[in-house]
Amino acid sequence: MDLLAHLEAYVATADEASFSQAADRLGIAQPLLSRRIKTLEEHFGGSLFDRSRRQTVTTELGVLLLPYARDVLDRAQRLRQVARAARRSRVCAVGVPADCAPVALARALRAGAEHGITLGIRELPPLERVSGLADGSLGYALVRTPPEEAAFRAPLGLASAPVPEGSGTGSGASRRTVHLEELRPRRGRTAGPAAPPPLLLPAEDQVPYFEDRLSRAAARAGLPESRIRPAGPAATALAETLAGSGVLLCTEPFARQHGAPWRPLADPALHRGYDVGAAPGRDSAGTVPGWLATPLAAAVGAAPARHGGPVPGAGGEDVHARLAARG
Repeated sequence: MDLLAHLEAYVATADEASFSQAADRLGIAQPLLSRRIKTLEEHFGGSLFDRSRRQTVTTELGVLLLPYARDVLDRAQRLRQVARAARRSRVCAVGVPADCAPVALARALRAGAEHGITLGIRELPPLERVSGLADGSLGYALVRTPPEEAAFRAPLGLASAPVPEGSGTGSGASRRTVHLEELRPRRGRTAGPAAPPPLLLPAEDQVPYFEDRLSRAAARAGLPESRIRPAGPAATALAETLAGSGVLLCTEPFARQHGAPWRPLADPALHRGYDVGAAPGRDSAGTVPGWLATPLAAAVGAAPARHGGPVPGAGGEDVHARLAARG
């Protein structure tokens, strides 16, 4: 027996003094309401209403039990309200990379508050963000995806040490695309400029598909694997970059935020792709609200992708790298 539904029928009938009006109030058929009252009477062992008169009259037992029935229904209603409030106030964890722009994350937090959701930002490596969605510890997350398949794309490039004033290097050089060939050691040189610094690979790019693409691109460019090494914590990697001990693979907003010159990679297959994923069961439609996806993408310097064709170099050779390698 659904006790709450039966008590609602009992209280409504007592209030309306009419079975038909009580049924209308509850939006159910009168025979169903009558059956619920009958079931309650059998349960309590006595009649709740006197049906011998033209108007429905509550019996002595019905009057005695009525305040208790109202109290049960009131408590059930308060219980539902508390449960709804708890769902709304529960923190929804969102997994993001460690190099996000704080201003864009602040927009996401404000948007969540406007929609009655408290968001909690968690900085995690790519694989931990995926596992967090799978086990439900994250409600939403930015997920690394090949750029040709992603909803959002973030151009990658190389951050380097600032150029000393008066060196003669113009600002236009910083926007020129960079090829991996430029990082390989010069052969047969015993004098002149030192070898280019190694490429620092941050944790955000230590994902299987990207490492495979970078390895193949480096091989085509003649760049030894020893010239590519994992970057340490963000502060350490930035310090090495600004000191000229390495060039850091990153997005332009991240480099500019820390005062490092940045040049975009020529190979778009090496750019970052992102989708915003939701934990299973988080949303009945399995979708991510636009008010959340847009600022999260902006936080990693990504913009909506334009899927007009395959990304050059995604499955084959990088044309620029091939031509440069041939000299």
